[in-house]
Amino acid sequence: MAIRVCVAGATGWTGSAVTSAMLASNEFQLVGAIARRQAGVDIGEALGRERANVIIASTLEEALATPTDVLVDYSSHDVVKGHVLAALDKGVRVVVGTSGLTANNYAEIAERAEARNLGVIAAGNFSLTAALAKHFALIAAQYLPSWEIIDYASAAKVDAPSGTTRELAEELAAIAQNQLGVPLEETHGPKEVRGATIGGTQVHSIRLPSYVIAFETIFGLPDERLTIRHDAGTGAQPYVSGTLLAVRKVQEVNGLVRGLDRLLFPGISAEDSGN
Repeated sequence: MAIRVCVAGATGWTGSAVTSAMLASNEFQLVGAIARRQAGVDIGEALGRERANVIIASTLEEALATPTDVLVDYSSHDVVKGHVLAALDKGVRVVVGTSGLTANNYAEIAERAEARNLGVIAAGNFSLTAALAKHFALIAAQYLPSWEIIDYASAAKVDAPSGTTRELAEELAAIAQNQLGVPLEETHGPKEVRGATIGGTQVHSIRLPSYVIAFETIFGLPDERLTIRHDAGTGAQPYVSGTLLAVRKVQEVNGLVRGLDRLLFPGISAEDSGN
């Protein structure tokens, strides 16, 4: 049986690539599509393909009127939490690729998913190389006591930090406590120049033209440094395979799993590090 999928943000940058992959696969059946624009248009035609006989809906409620197994959300930060909770309440599992959710948001989502005996898989970045960069940073934090994160994105990206770096910073806190050379309250000058503190990690977000998405975790020791960096290209294709993997795996999940790396490398956790 094909997995019945609805994509929110189906005509967006990443959502359109994921939706096209769904339409081209026999493993998945696209049964719903949500987009703020082009509602009422066939999703295949909206993406420049042949008709798919799936009409773009303007709301989640309208789209989920068709029986659905998994909602894939690539919408926007202002609606994603509502989408996830509403889908769970309708008995639909969720894969979240939209950024902007906080640790408190995820705690609420985890509680709802567990109460409904359903699965949610969320990742700030479904790229394989980004998952590897995060995985390596979590390993390094077990041995190196001090680090900071730099988050790069285009000038038009409205959320900061990116979901990728927020996820990384929050999970680093479960591995070890970051050690600052000078406490923030002792900083001379504007304390904002030291970045935002997320889970004990200083995160610095840069928003400039020519960047797409990039992040680097910098670990420092006396007389040496380790930099673990990921750079994304200009296309959305790298995020497709990880999203499809999550759609398959979410059928086996109860509760919340955060991070593609948790699907690829389930062994590393705070418990593994001794914390």
